[in-house]
Amino acid sequence: MCRLFAVIAVVTAFASSSVLADELAVHRDEARAISKEFGQQLQAVFKPAMERGGAIHAIDACNVQATPIANERAQASGWKVGRTSLRTRNSANGPDGWERAVLVQFERRKRSGENPANLEYFEMVETGSGSEVRYMKAIPTAGVCLACHGRQIDPDVAAHIEKLYPDDRATGFSQGDLRGAFSLSKTLP
Repeated sequence: MCRLFAVIAVVTAFASSSVLADELAVHRDEARAISKEFGQQLQAVFKPAMERGGAIHAIDACNVQATPIANERAQASGWKVGRTSLRTRNSANGPDGWERAVLVQFERRKRSGENPANLEYFEMVETGSGSEVRYMKAIPTAGVCLACHGRQIDPDVAAHIEKLYPDDRATGFSQGDLRGAFSLSKTLP
């Protein structure tokens, strides 16, 4: 009889972990879709601004529109949505401990040959207020990014960055470097 209960317990535990794995996969896929939409919305703002007025227009567009776009994605989805980096332009976007560890992991994975465009990380973590799902998707530095984030920035652009972001640390990148990551989190009920 004890053996039957042990088998039932193992089957029940397996079924519970399978259900949890399925639920987590749903959350991961949702986070992927939100980060993709967020990136597309940002590109839809930055690219035309860059084409119309160059890097200074793109910086202004980022300064004014990036946070409202993140807030809009958050409101629509129920996820906290943002961007972070080990080298931030806006210090308000600095990484928390979990994000910092993932960004360091992304850097290590990139150095070992992984394509930064494919780097992502998803995890369920326990916090003081319960369970939370967290997702990060790497943002590689594209060629167009170098006008504002590269090693050689036009002096007028550099002055504009300094005016808007006096604590800027987001320059000196090369194409393909890890610029930062989209970061999403959601508290589970």
